[in-house]
Amino acid sequence: MTTIRVIEVDGNAFRVGIKAGDGPPLLLFNGIGANLELLEPFTQALDGIETIVFDLPGVGGTPPRVFPYRMRGLARSTERMLDALGYRDPVDVLGVSWGGALAQQFAFTCGHRCRKLVLVATTPGMLMVPGSPFAMARLFNPRRYSNPSHLERVAPHVYGGTARRNARLIREYAARVKSPHWLGYLYQQLAFWGWTSLPWLPLLQQPTLILSGNDDPLVPVVNARILAALIPHARLEVVDDGHLFLLTNPSLVAPAIRYFLAMAA
Repeated sequence: MTTIRVIEVDGNAFRVGIKAGDGPPLLLFNGIGANLELLEPFTQALDGIETIVFDLPGVGGTPPRVFPYRMRGLARSTERMLDALGYRDPVDVLGVSWGGALAQQFAFTCGHRCRKLVLVATTPGMLMVPGSPFAMARLFNPRRYSNPSHLERVAPHVYGGTARRNARLIREYAARVKSPHWLGYLYQQLAFWGWTSLPWLPLLQQPTLILSGNDDPLVPVVNARILAALIPHARLEVVDDGHLFLLTNPSLVAPAIRYFLAMAA
């Protein structure tokens, strides 16, 4: 069961969901505009692992910030959030899509707080190999969060994989969506603009698992290969699915993630 808390950090009331478990907790960074409920099927699939997931400013139940932020500042805010929650030891970190960029930044900026790193359907930033122009254009439009019928229409082209074949999964996904505040969505886009991890990826020392879908219109698998080539202790697994596999088909990858986190560092 996930317990919801509200933690005041840097002037923001972050809405945090914690599911109790054993071993090092897993801190999750969600995708752009995505509320914490979207990760609930995945955290349930990680039965026994403690998880921490939170709504970013302007997303879900966290109010938007007045001013924009950068990835580095948000990583520091996350570190202070862990302190406020009582987590002092290193945590494992997982980031999906936009959240994978923030996970990389956290592993670099707050390296002493990150034990292992899992990167899902993500990129090294603005210098990524771009995906489908159709999919990318719709990524910057938050309408898919506020209009379920629009989401069902565009999902096969934006997300690929099982979203092309199983409309039920997208309807279940849409039922958990909360539309982000327009300012929160804009600030997430601005934080990503101009950001890249390429110069410092070789400095990351955490054991890293990289997961990428072989039918991802947004983030072609070549981006995962770049990450795996530059991060010293990384291994790549290509998943037979699209961009949303962690959220719509968590049983596909949860065992591999559980195994990776349980391995001796």
